[in-house]
Amino acid sequence: MRNSILALLTFLAGVAYSQPRQLSDSAEISVLTLGPYQGELYSAFGHSAMRVTDPKQNFDFVFNWGVFDFDQPNFYLNFARGKNFYMVAAHPADIFIDYYIRHNRFIHEQKLNLHSSQKQKLFEYLLWNVQPENRSYRYDYFYDNCATRIRDVMVKVFGDSVKFDDSYITTDYTIRDLTEIYLKHQPWGDLGIDICLGLPMDKKASPYEYMFLPDYIESSFDHASINDSPIVKEKISVFESRDEDHPRSLFHPLNVFILLAIISILISIWDFKRKNLSTWFDATLFGITGVIGLLLLLLWIATDHQAAANNFNLLWALPTHMVAVIAFYKNPKWLKGYFLATAAIAALTLALWAILPQNLNYLLIPFVITLMIRAITQYRLRN
Repeated sequence: MRNSILALLTFLAGVAYSQPRQLSDSAEISVLTLGPYQGELYSAFGHSAMRVTDPKQNFDFVFNWGVFDFDQPNFYLNFARGKNFYMVAAHPADIFIDYYIRHNRFIHEQKLNLHSSQKQKLFEYLLWNVQPENRSYRYDYFYDNCATRIRDVMVKVFGDSVKFDDSYITTDYTIRDLTEIYLKHQPWGDLGIDICLGLPMDKKASPYEYMFLPDYIESSFDHASINDSPIVKEKISVFESRDEDHPRSLFHPLNVFILLAIISILISIWDFKRKNLSTWFDATLFGITGVIGLLLLLLWIATDHQAAANNFNLLWALPTHMVAVIAFYKNPKWLKGYFLATAAIAALTLALWAILPQNLNYLLIPFVITLMIRAITQYRLRN
């Protein structure tokens, strides 16, 4: 949804343009929907923006709510803590559109069915919004992003005269389901999101909440009205993307985790034959898992990432594994009981996988099996 490269190239030009204060009678305001791009995770969901064109005044700019500023104080710390501040910027339309064409991303334009006074009112709001003191907003992946801002601007400017007919939505997807639709070519990205984000992702999305995705902003505007008239008067395909082959890699999470499980079985057999533990392997395995668990716990309790709360991945990614790995050096007696409990929790998690309230990613099953195998080995062979 974000397009940081474009933002960096055009941000300064976008906020410093000379704009008319009054639109002419030939002006048009439209919603742009930009297609997804699988080159980066953040582009896989597409993008939304608004375009204002006034040929009589040689004005053609795109208002884009997907901009962030790396130079803001504590940017990376705030990003990690969920205190993400994005902003709206105005870009010359030709530069903006050319960027998406070069990246083979479709561009659909919906011209809004507004009379002159409505266009002027919306334009004045956009000019106000793009001012330095007004342009920033608290970003949320699912509830306040570049797509939802399009919807919210229309409601804020025109109030109850804007109505969205959601009857066209006949699916009952969760938020997690909706994200996975766009990540089928990015299995590692999909897995990372599924690990980091918890139970709130598995709530059934309302039709209004579908609109965190640009495609659903486009569909919602197709079915919206203003003052009981269709809000879109004309829809134009500015550019249609070409079909692309998405290369398949053997470096797929499922392949990697199955290989890891096989290696753990072979190492465990070897350990039982020689009646000695491969502590180096377990220190790596449980150490990495413990770090993941600690990060998940911090995302839940120490940040404002609402979607990271109540994360059932902590059933297998136990932060206490970090303590257990450190304890390898002194070999305390409680480690034997600890790994028995770890094996039991892993087995219970696997048994309940399909009915847990949170939809855990099935690609993790071989990894959890690996944890269980090595925990059993630790329990059986530990003195």
